[in-house]
Amino acid sequence: MKLFYAPGACSLSPHIVLRELDLPFELEAVDLKTKTTASGADFTTINPKGYVPALQLNDGEVLTEGAAIVQYLADKHAPGTLAPLAGTVERARLNGHLNFISAELHKAFGPLFNPALAPEAREAALANLGRKLDVVDRALSDNRPYLTGPDFTVADAYLFVVLSWTPHLGVDLARWPRLDAFSRRAVARTAVQAAMAAEGLPKAA
Repeated sequence: MKLFYAPGACSLSPHIVLRELDLPFELEAVDLKTKTTASGADFTTINPKGYVPALQLNDGEVLTEGAAIVQYLADKHAPGTLAPLAGTVERARLNGHLNFISAELHKAFGPLFNPALAPEAREAALANLGRKLDVVDRALSDNRPYLTGPDFTVADAYLFVVLSWTPHLGVDLARWPRLDAFSRRAVARTAVQAAMAAEGLPKAA
């Protein structure tokens, strides 16, 4: 398998999952501005959407969309571990977390990556992001260290990645102590450390 990624982007989530599952895979970086891979290929011929992640399987099939990729990996290679079995209520809850992170939380970070964002627009974006973070913070508790309970899942990998953007965007997780503690737990995992090192990222959430 080959994972097409950009350092620190949402492709870090399937990268972490690949390492959690101890699977053999290759990495190839993508320049998202030029849509060119490290080997010089036109990335849009691999993923016409033009963004990461994309996972090329051994038979040449290419999967896109991080939430779909991580579920495929978990179901294919370790059923019932990083994701509850399909058809269960537990799996539906996991899908709920994945969908919220993808459609609401990830999206809420988007405007903050724009350096030309006007001050009033930035304040509005921060307020919107704060409401989304409130929701996820409430999903955690002292008795629930990860989103669905005591065990790390593919949803936690995705949550960790989006939270890792907060220091670079001027968002202080101290306002959300459960999320802050979650990030510290997640970044201490061996697979997370290895994925971040491979992407040249500092080992801190």
